[in-house]
Amino acid sequence: MKRTNDVFIIGIAQTELGELWDLSLRQLGSSALRDAMADANGLEPEAVFVGNMLAANASRQANLASLINEYAGLAGKAEGFTVETAEASGGAALYAAWNAIRSGMIDVAAVVGVEKTTDVVGAGIESRLLSTGIDSDFEASEGLTLTGQASLLLQRYLFENQVPREALAGFPMIAHANGVNNPRAMFRKAIDEKTYMKGIGDPGGFSTFDLAPNADGAAALILVRGDQIPKDLRHNAVRLVSSSYITDRLAIHDRRDPLFFEAAAVSTQKALLKAGIELAMVDFFEYSDNTTLHAVLSLEAAGFAPRGEGWKLAGEGALTLQGTLPVATMGGHKARGFPLGASGVFQVVEACLQLRGEAGANQIPNARIAMTQSLAATASAVATQILSI
Repeated sequence: MKRTNDVFIIGIAQTELGELWDLSLRQLGSSALRDAMADANGLEPEAVFVGNMLAANASRQANLASLINEYAGLAGKAEGFTVETAEASGGAALYAAWNAIRSGMIDVAAVVGVEKTTDVVGAGIESRLLSTGIDSDFEASEGLTLTGQASLLLQRYLFENQVPREALAGFPMIAHANGVNNPRAMFRKAIDEKTYMKGIGDPGGFSTFDLAPNADGAAALILVRGDQIPKDLRHNAVRLVSSSYITDRLAIHDRRDPLFFEAAAVSTQKALLKAGIELAMVDFFEYSDNTTLHAVLSLEAAGFAPRGEGWKLAGEGALTLQGTLPVATMGGHKARGFPLGASGVFQVVEACLQLRGEAGANQIPNARIAMTQSLAATASAVATQILSI
């Protein structure tokens, strides 16, 4: 068989999400990896790339890839690398694995995204740990948090574009509607506009339902070179057509436009160019709804909506499972739960379920091309993946 550098995903796995007090970091990560290998009929990776944000600080555990390899039965068998780019860590780990296979250095790789947010409880996770993803010297040191930063940007977005406050309700409503049929999701109850509006404290700020809940969980993928796909797994193989990873200025005040996710725009363009497709060919988009503002600005940066008009898509019905651009098809970060550095791997697992026709009640008919995008903080780092069958 002719050697190829095409990359396919032949094994997927995910744990449930939520406050998993009885499961440790090593248990979550190794369990997902073992299940992904089982889904790939026992194929073992030569290298494992682990995406994680908080382990070194929250769990006091570095060298995470070695730990997970050991508990997955791969000690002495596989290389291990831990990738940290805040909430985009899982997407960046997949980018590294994709490049490792395409380079010809390995034939089989695994990507694991794992997070254990409940190893720290109380206010410390927001002010001390999550704020490590923004500029420590000029933002976090002044008391700014990720939620506070996004809230300030939301107020500016609402003012500049004259957005009716209730217009944003559609984004979490879509996520929660899709989460109802996801057995792994943290929240499986739909909400309506009235419920959303009750969650608003400051009229110009977020509703409780605009903020994705931090979650424990792990997901894993087995990737192979195209000429290494076992015959009995070819029917389930999903091609990782392209992957792109871009960083932006860390501090918001250093950016040319605080309401434009430049790194997301560039990452999208590069991923589409590598894949040789146009944006209109994407059947569904697993965006990073870290907050509703992230969802809106991601749609605009990717080019699905003009600047200042991304908010209109939720009200037009375009983003539902029956719409022209389904998003958050298994609940997104908002309803599925937001496992921070693992979220990019969960997105790809969910995209694979859609492309394999295994999404159950949330299945998008005839889905053939997917795009996933994971964002660190306020899009200071962005990983974009294009998948197809």
